[in-house]
Parts: sequence; structure tokens; C-alpha cells
Amino acid sequence: MVPKNTICLWYDGTALDAAKFYAKTFPDSAVGNILRAPGDYPAGKQGDVLTVEFTVIGIPCLGLNGGPEFKHNEAFSFQVATDDQTETDRLWNAVVGNGGQESACGWCKDKWGLSWQITPRALIAAIADPDRAAAKRAFEAMMQMGKIDIAVIEAARCG
Repeated sequence: MVPKNTICLWYDGTALDAAKFYAKTFPDSAVGNILRAPGDYPAGKQGDVLTVEFTVIGIPCLGLNGGPEFKHNEAFSFQVATDDQTETDRLWNAVVGNGGQESACGWCKDKWGLSWQITPRALIAAIADPDRAAAKRAFEAMMQMGKIDIAVIEAARCG
């Protein structure tokens, strides 16, 4: 059954590849139904993948093979809260190491151009610290990073 609300992500013929990557990389993720074209159409052939239902960390998504007209950008991203440096490193390295690219402050893009925020819970806690000076130090440390280094964030937080 199709969920009542689903995030639809546009791909240029690579929705199934993306869904498979997300399913093997992120916990609570899976590939679901694959809808193939029942006949030839102007942009493709019978049997081509039209859509792929998948979940990313429990969030229902639909990959639409819509063509080259639209590209992903930072206006949409998945924010993944990580519990420790090992999980942060694993997810960041998987996204970047599979043809993706690094960005700033815990952001990176996968090879399909979709943005990911790999965000340690320790960073969120540090920036929300009631000691505003500690929060500012942690924030300033984060602003210098690509992948978040929790030890550096904690050291900055402590002053």
C-alpha cells in the first residue's frame, strides 16, 4: 500500500540504483515496489523503471525517473542524526566515497546530487548548550568543518 504522504525524488533514470544504495547504507531503509513501463513511450521503452518505492531511515520515498530536466539542490536534504563518531564516519564516507562530494558543516551530496546532513547528536546538544559562550565556541568549530569531528566539537564546547 502506498503511504498517504511520500517524498518524491526526481532522478534521471537512476532511481533504482539510488534506492539500492540508500537501502544498503542507512538503517531502517529498503527498496519496495518497482513500477516498470507497460509499453513504449516517447522517452523510453517497455520495461524501463518508471518509479521505485523505497524507505530511507523509515521515511517513505518514491524515486521518479523523470529525466534530465530537474536536478537536486540543497533546498532539500535528509538530516541524519548520528550517535557517535563511528556512525558519523561510516555514513559520511559511504555517501562521499560512492561518487558523492563533501560540503561544509556536516553536509555532503551523494552521486545523484541529493544532499545529506550527517549530524551527530553531540553537535546538536553543543549548539543548544544553555551556556551560550560554549554553544558559540562549538558553532564556530563546526563552521570550519566538512565532516563533523565530535571530539573537536566537545573540546570547543568545553573551552
